[in-house]
This record gives sequence, structure tokens and C-alpha cells, in this order.
Amino acid sequence: MTSPRAPEPIASRDNPRVKRLRRLVQDGSAYRREGIVWVEGDHLCRALLARGWQPEAVVSSPAGLAWVQTWQQTGALAPEVPVWLLTEALMAQLSPLESATHVGCLVPVPPNQAVQAGVPTVVLDRLQDPGNVGSILRSAAAFGFRQVVALRGTAALWSPKVLRAGMGAHFGLALVEAVDASCLADLQVPLLATSSHHGDWLHEARLPWPCAWLLGHEGQGVRPDLMAQAAQTVRIIQPGGEESLNVAAAAAICLHASAAAVFRGL
Repeated sequence: MTSPRAPEPIASRDNPRVKRLRRLVQDGSAYRREGIVWVEGDHLCRALLARGWQPEAVVSSPAGLAWVQTWQQTGALAPEVPVWLLTEALMAQLSPLESATHVGCLVPVPPNQAVQAGVPTVVLDRLQDPGNVGSILRSAAAFGFRQVVALRGTAALWSPKVLRAGMGAHFGLALVEAVDASCLADLQVPLLATSSHHGDWLHEARLPWPCAWLLGHEGQGVRPDLMAQAAQTVRIIQPGGEESLNVAAAAAICLHASAAAVFRGL
């Protein structure tokens, strides 16, 4: 059995590896140029390892080494993966969080995939808020959707803020981003959309499976040309009288409704 590689100490903020990490942390779209993403924190690292992903390198402070050693001992982390040991000060400088984490991974980003046909899908139309996007990815994974298609103008799916909000959902989904709406024809499943003005009440609707839910811009919603392609529109009952729901909240309600319909055998 191959022994894990010994940690490589790094103490200088001018080290090329540290500079690369800083670029990935500070620029949400840098992963598109670098081909690699910074995954920060024990929870996200464990999530990717649990899904069978292997990082290019693990980055740890002395306080995080116990986690790394556990991953190595259990076989979750391949022994050939290098471990870069940063000082606590350097690790704190990398994290945008108030409480710095002690471990992270550099993970190669899969090439942008082609849209898969016949797969339960969530389509994002120009969503801007990374927190909303990450939350929707988390709901998609939880409710049995296997693919997320982000149309051009949507926040970068692998940006640090979306990754944190996704809480590990990225590693269980097929992600397609920055594509033109013409690719929706390749889904070959019914498109569903919400509307505040017309359509079936969601709690009464018969929902097809598999399907693709269209979720639109936080302020403008799904654009009209895409709404016209929807095979079914639904409304979410709001007895409290608010004008609209946050898109991530609406997504969770709709995706749960689809999962519940499958569970009931509808």
C-alpha cells in the first residue's frame, strides 16, 4: 500500500501556489481560466471526497491536519495527492470568511458538459445572486434533480460564494453553464415555469416526471420567449398576500412538489 505524501510546508505569501490560491479566492470567475476551483472548509471537502472526487492538492493549516490524516487513513483521499501545509496566518489571509477555515482543496473543474436528454433538470435564466444559485443547487440535489443548466447571464456556478451556498451539491449534479437558450430543445422533457398571474395551482397540479423547471432572474423572472416554451405554468398559493417569493424559496417549493408527485406515484 502506498504511503501518503508528507505535507509540504509553505510559509511565504509570495509563494506561487499561494498567489494562485489568492486569485481563485478573490475572482469568482478565475476558475474558468485556471481550470480549477478552490473548495474551502471541512464540510465541502468531505462532500467532494464522499462523491468520489479527488483534488489536485489539499491545502491545510496545522490545525486542519487531523482532518487530512483521517481522509488519508480511511482511503477517501488518494495517497498521491499532495498536501500543502500553510501557516495559520497564510490560511487566514486566504479565507473571506469571518472565521477562517483550516483546510481546503484545489479541485479540477469538469469541462462544460453537453445537455443531457431525458434527465430531471433545473434551468437558471440570468439569476444574479450567488446565494440564490447555490441554494437552488442544494434543493435540486436534495429533491432528485440530476442536472442544472445555467443560461448565459447567470452567476458563475463554481464561484466561491455559490460553492459555499451549495453545501456540497455541486459534486452530485451535472452542471452545464453559460449556454444559449437554444440548448433547451435538447432536454427532451417538459418545461415547467411559475407565474404569479396564471396557471394551475401547484398543490393541485399534475406534474410530469422527468421535467425541467425554469427559474428566472430575481427581478424580471423568466424571460417571455422562454416562458412561451413552457409546457405548463403553475402558481404557488400565497395566502399571506406577498407580491412574490424569493426565487430560491420558490424553487425549493416547486422541486419538492415534483419529488412528492413522484413519491406518490402521480
